[in-house]
Amino acid sequence: MSYSPRTSRRTRSALALLSLALIGGALAAPKKVDGYSALGIAKGKAGGNLTLALGDAPQSLFYYGVIDNNLGLISQQLFDGLVEFNFSTYKIEPALAESWTISPDGKVYTFKLRQGVKWSDGQAFNADDVLFTYKNMVMNPEARAGDAGNFKLDGKDITIKKVDANTVQFNLPRAAPAFLLQQRYFIMPQHKLVKFSQDGGAKAADINNAWPTNVAAAEVVGTGPFKLASYTAGQKVSLAKNSNYWKVDASGTQLPYLNALDFLIIRDPQAQVAQFLAGNLDQLNITGAQFPDLKSKEVAGAPFKVTRSTALFGSPPFIAYNFDSKGAGQSKLFGDARFRRAMQGAVDRNRIIDTVYNGLASLPGHGVAPVNTQWYANTKAQLGKFDLAAAGKALDALNVKDTDGDGVRNVPGGKNLEFDLTYGTDSSVYPAIATILQSDFKKLGVKVNLKGVLSSKLLSTGLSGDYEAILAALGDQPDPELRKPIWQPGGSLYFWHRSTQPASDGAAPNLAKMAGWEKEIYNIFNDAATTTSASKRKALYTRWQLLFAQNLPVTPIAKPENIGAISNKYGNYIYNLGVIPGYNPVPLIFQK
Repeated sequence: MSYSPRTSRRTRSALALLSLALIGGALAAPKKVDGYSALGIAKGKAGGNLTLALGDAPQSLFYYGVIDNNLGLISQQLFDGLVEFNFSTYKIEPALAESWTISPDGKVYTFKLRQGVKWSDGQAFNADDVLFTYKNMVMNPEARAGDAGNFKLDGKDITIKKVDANTVQFNLPRAAPAFLLQQRYFIMPQHKLVKFSQDGGAKAADINNAWPTNVAAAEVVGTGPFKLASYTAGQKVSLAKNSNYWKVDASGTQLPYLNALDFLIIRDPQAQVAQFLAGNLDQLNITGAQFPDLKSKEVAGAPFKVTRSTALFGSPPFIAYNFDSKGAGQSKLFGDARFRRAMQGAVDRNRIIDTVYNGLASLPGHGVAPVNTQWYANTKAQLGKFDLAAAGKALDALNVKDTDGDGVRNVPGGKNLEFDLTYGTDSSVYPAIATILQSDFKKLGVKVNLKGVLSSKLLSTGLSGDYEAILAALGDQPDPELRKPIWQPGGSLYFWHRSTQPASDGAAPNLAKMAGWEKEIYNIFNDAATTTSASKRKALYTRWQLLFAQNLPVTPIAKPENIGAISNKYGNYIYNLGVIPGYNPVPLIFQK
């Protein structure tokens, strides 16, 4: 579940945004990609192809129709948003919008679109495509991977209108300081998708039926660096260079450098490594568990390099207990912060970091990556330490004791404290983490049954509520506002306490189901979403992280480093951070 269905830093608020607007105003299609010499980026040459791995077959080829990490990796190469990240600073900069302005009251965002951009089939891109995407997909509550919840503020709709053929404008009911960060949604072609949309007379949910995996390649049209060439079911997705792409390198050479980009569908992580070593994959994102073997081979002269870096993005794994579990006695226990704090004492983070990640991970933050100094509040002390004796005493204090002498503690009422832990069997780290947790929890007198599913099913399992405890991960972002659907009680991804969610889309969350600390966090996110004061936002998010650390809606385990391996045949490799729309360094890679 390392998604990040679906966010540059923003402390200086309007001043920084207005300065970016002035910078963006000088740009026109094509956009020159420059300023990355410190990252080792040099002028490349055209030609060649690159082969990457996909962990599973995409469920669809339409980004907004399914929540699917693998489709996200492909879509990242096919589509663009209005704004995007700078590869070095993660600050927001112009993309399909060449500039923007924000009204003094922070409620009106006007985007000037980049003129001259074409879709991969040669059709002109314009404001109609932007309006079409937002209205029929992003703001559509029936689109499975849409984001309608982000377009209501205080129960009132954010609206979008076309000013002219190259200008769109958003009107907000109130100021929202992180709004710009969110506008990295992939823009879709009206001329290819209108028949599936409400604009074209279809039902709202019909948009999910667009572009099934057997669609003709020519139907899948984007503005990204590549276009769909073919899909061999269950085996490979092939992309070809988009000759209409709107970016050039520092010397004016059109990007991407590569002619083709292939994704091989390889579900097993060890099989991916074997294919990389055999030369059938050119680049591979790996874990700490895979690092020593690959690094030793590099040192011994293998034709590839292994890189590592501290992660801002990425998905730290956590344990979530289902507050609404149907298991006997579990709901009351799982919803008790004292129980979750007791169980945290049985999580041996240092062992997991050392043995599962081979030391290439660090202690996690609570909703904010420790490297993100702009927002991170040092809550390391609240992580506690691995202490089974102390954890046992804490459970005793809750009257969770082994009352029948079978070695398993009993919940108040007599039943054994036993639950399933759902995890991703095809992950390179989840099986090992789950086994360690099972073993240590057993020593504490808690029986855990491991329940494996495909990692691609973890998010849907969590959202369905069909689990007792789950080992999962949701990615970090540069600004906490962008994780609001995850960490604000009642949010669409706050699945460990689903009864706090609204009864219907757009309705108010169920405040009556929230604990006191959840209500405080709920208010914190609402307040931080409206104030334009950087210091006030900092104080609010510091308080949230402390409440998180004290009450553990989920129990974070570790923060993995970014680790990747790349064949020596290629230049300009920047570690691919994953499914983060707007972060797309692949066009700069070239074959030597």
